[in-house]
Amino acid sequence: MNTAAAGHSEVQKLFEAGLHLGHKKNRIHPKARKFVYRIEQGVSIIDLTITAEQLKKAEEFLRSLKAEEKTLLVVATKKVATDTVRNLAKEHDIASVTNKWLPGLLTNFETIIKNVKKLEDLKEQKNDDSWEKLTKHEKSQIVKHIARLERFYGGLTKLTRKPDVVLVIDVKKETNAVVEARKSGIPVVGVADTNADPDEVDFPIVANDDSPKAVEFLIQRLITAYVKG
Repeated sequence: MNTAAAGHSEVQKLFEAGLHLGHKKNRIHPKARKFVYRIEQGVSIIDLTITAEQLKKAEEFLRSLKAEEKTLLVVATKKVATDTVRNLAKEHDIASVTNKWLPGLLTNFETIIKNVKKLEDLKEQKNDDSWEKLTKHEKSQIVKHIARLERFYGGLTKLTRKPDVVLVIDVKKETNAVVEARKSGIPVVGVADTNADPDEVDFPIVANDDSPKAVEFLIQRLITAYVKG
């Protein structure tokens, strides 16, 4: 297959996944205008030839991380992305945030990670002899505490140090994660719809980040690139 044909094939895949559908004309971010191919019935249509190049660069970057044994943190708290990220992250032992961004996760890492350690310690307590010595009420309180910690810190148990790279699904929604990553000097790969500023991240992928099909397609491609190296 020649380069032109390969490029067309890739754009076709992105089109079939619905990556071309952006936001309405009045919601386009000024810095995203150059990625809009045209406006159709008031809706921005993303130029998928550009998206294909951006995705290729992001995948190449993520593949290089694995070879260098660098860690990835995936941030995806919007409902259309959480299940896919949670399942893939668990399957491949990748750190993730799928419930709520924890302020200070990157800028105050040592403090936040103490809660992760606490979660692991409580889980271990349930499996040792000391558990049997507790009253029913004490056991109930610990179980509730574990559930609370699991909700916010469960995806971070594989993170023993600051991540080397952060992947965000929806640059606009995950603004706090992007800001902290930039303050910490951590590169960011980010999916940015036409309502977001793609310049906020190092490796932007301008694409539909609202459709479940489009989001799942992107998550699968990006995490697979990292996992396979």
